[in-house]
Amino acid sequence: MVSEEIEKHREGAEVYAGDDIGREKSVELLDEIELPNGLLPLKDILEVGYNRSTGFVWLIQKNQAEHKFKAANRLVWYNKVVTAFVEKRKMRKVTGVKAKELLIWVSIEDIYVEEKDLGTVTFSNSLTGISRSFPTSAFQLEEVYK
Repeated sequence: MVSEEIEKHREGAEVYAGDDIGREKSVELLDEIELPNGLLPLKDILEVGYNRSTGFVWLIQKNQAEHKFKAANRLVWYNKVVTAFVEKRKMRKVTGVKAKELLIWVSIEDIYVEEKDLGTVTFSNSLTGISRSFPTSAFQLEEVYK
């Protein structure tokens, strides 16, 4: 279940096990990198890891999960393992996250908020060229769990 990529970044990483601490740390991470703190509404989290020196983050949950972001009218699927490289206002090389676009599931590769427009978060896939932008407020915790 644990990928080679995770093992490569585990040394020197902050690692937390358990759902409660996993949810807390994922929200703290999103706040720290200035992305909407409801972007990762995962359930039954087994492990969260963050290697600050490489920027690599991983979240492992018990099962795959879907979440409907009502304010953005988007259904998002999260695999058991979600990984990304993070930096200020950006998650890149995201794995394990797909959004429903019309009738197909599109992998999300990058999630970012541009400095010139802090009120908008963009999700993109370079392979398909598809990108969508939404108000950051649609992905804040208070909106996500309404």
